[in-house]
Amino acid sequence: MDFSEDQLLRYSRHIILPEIGGKGQAKINAAKVFLVGAGGLGCPVGYYLAAAGVGTLGIADNDKVEMSNLQRQIAHSTNTLGHFKADSAKATFEALNPDTTVIPIKERLNKDNILDLIKDYDIVVDGSDNFPTRYLVNDACVMTGKPLVSGAILRFEGQVTTIIPGKGHCYRCLFEEPPPPGLVPSCQEAGVLGALPGVVGGLQALEVIKLIIGKGEPISNRMLIIDSLKMHFRMVKVPKNPDCAACGPNPTITELQDYAQNVCAL
Repeated sequence: MDFSEDQLLRYSRHIILPEIGGKGQAKINAAKVFLVGAGGLGCPVGYYLAAAGVGTLGIADNDKVEMSNLQRQIAHSTNTLGHFKADSAKATFEALNPDTTVIPIKERLNKDNILDLIKDYDIVVDGSDNFPTRYLVNDACVMTGKPLVSGAILRFEGQVTTIIPGKGHCYRCLFEEPPPPGLVPSCQEAGVLGALPGVVGGLQALEVIKLIIGKGEPISNRMLIIDSLKMHFRMVKVPKNPDCAACGPNPTITELQDYAQNVCAL
């Protein structure tokens, strides 16, 4: 890839890194990343990926911007209240970097559309706020072999893990089935510290960039657990479940199940 003078200036701090250089930056500019959610996690992920020069960002979110979102969902503003989050994020990220093309997807993910929606993307990032969507996204990525960077937040705690199908655990290795409705409170019910999504989303963006350039060690076969009150970061091992219904040698989940809720974000 031949960089323009503006691009050389924009990406200069990447290009001077021996681990990235011009070739690595060209990979970033050619990459296509699919974001599930344009909320608390999707906003910082999208910001940093657009700033890095990721060529295409698909953003799936059928929710609209509300006043209560603005405490943490930094791609939106008072001026975009009532707008679709995917459209609001598109305007923000493309204004930050014209090298990035954002494709807004304002529809509910389900078993009939998710495989078609993600098929042209290299990496999927999950920032959704409900378990059914997380399981749908996990199963779709396992079936298609696409790397998945998963993040979650609640109150003062966050989690990040990277799932590389065929090379380690999947989300069902961690949690075999979605919990019963109402067992785990949502951010709307339990609250979330406004700055926490920035920490978790930034780590997700970092994982994506490492996957794109093929450098470093992803959080695979592990999960990073963050306690922001104590500022404690703990890495735990996540073994692959040999009997996993999704990624095991004899999977019982061979077709996607239609149990996803609306694609809203934390």
